[in-house]
Amino acid sequence: MSTCLSSTPGTDLTRTLTLAAPLALDCGQQLADVRIAYETYGTLNADASNAVMVCHATTGDQFLASQHPLTGKPGWWNRSVGTGKPIDTDRFFVICANVLGGCMGSTGPASLASDGEPYAMRFPVITIRDMVRAHVALLDALGIVRLHAVVGGSMGGMQALSLAANWPDRVERVMAIAATAAMPAQNIAFQEVGRQAIMADPDWREGAYYGTGGQPDAGLAVARMAAHITYLSEESMHAKFGRRLQDRETKTFGFDADFQVESYLRHQGVTFISRFDANSYLYITRAMSYFDLAEEHGGRLAEAFAGTPARYCLVSFDSDWLYPTPESRKIAHALNAAGAAVSFVELSAPFGHDSFLLDVPALDRVIAGFLNQ
Repeated sequence: MSTCLSSTPGTDLTRTLTLAAPLALDCGQQLADVRIAYETYGTLNADASNAVMVCHATTGDQFLASQHPLTGKPGWWNRSVGTGKPIDTDRFFVICANVLGGCMGSTGPASLASDGEPYAMRFPVITIRDMVRAHVALLDALGIVRLHAVVGGSMGGMQALSLAANWPDRVERVMAIAATAAMPAQNIAFQEVGRQAIMADPDWREGAYYGTGGQPDAGLAVARMAAHITYLSEESMHAKFGRRLQDRETKTFGFDADFQVESYLRHQGVTFISRFDANSYLYITRAMSYFDLAEEHGGRLAEAFAGTPARYCLVSFDSDWLYPTPESRKIAHALNAAGAAVSFVELSAPFGHDSFLLDVPALDRVIAGFLNQ
């Protein structure tokens, strides 16, 4: 397969890989001229044996350790990736790619189809495995036959597990943090609420809002607000907000943001719409809802890892109710049944699902220890 490595058209903020051959998808369709946007950190060694792929979560992107070009904020995992950090870029060549279906340079619903118009809802429904197919094509283009490790939290952990299950010869170590092997029904329900909020917004226009001068901002903001609640823990929300009022001494007896937590969620929604595409949100959350490794491998999770040569590290957090510890434990049991080398740890942290993004020194030690073994 021939490829073209270049900057994203019109910008030098990220690099892209354009596939010469169409990418086959689980839905039975193919995508032509697929573009994969990515960032790298560190230097690939002579035998390409020091590569670590970090897979991003639902609303993440490739800017894990560099300033985000739209928000100006530091990379989403800046605390974990860099010189002397748990994923040490003095030792490792770190790759992070915007997922297929994303909106930061990779081919997605906002990309132009062969007729020169945005795909919008003509974009095929994708899966986590399709995202990983694109990652594997990127590794091929970079000359990386086997990763030293793949690491991911949340949806990134799903990608890490999918890579290990479907391309077992491509990775030596697999770290899945706050992840699951199949999307639980409650989480599917939360994601459906978000999707319906977007599609109920009149500015969604059946997905054909590109070029209209607007987008379904209200619906996307509500989707983000609902999802963000699931990323936090009751303990962290109580400590940060409690029932404190926002910039006032008494209740207004109206529907303004009386409480600090209401104001916080509204802020999360408003800032999100400036960096994310609503249709991408639909497609990415649908891919997560469809994710079920056991279903992909005959209905038994252990079969997904049969004969796997990789070593695994699974991490959960005691305050995470989105992908709680029993979800990681199921994966550990399946790996044990498959005879795989696996370690599993539940860490104590007050932050809920988002703990993998925040200051949890114990997680730093686990990451560094696993990668350096």
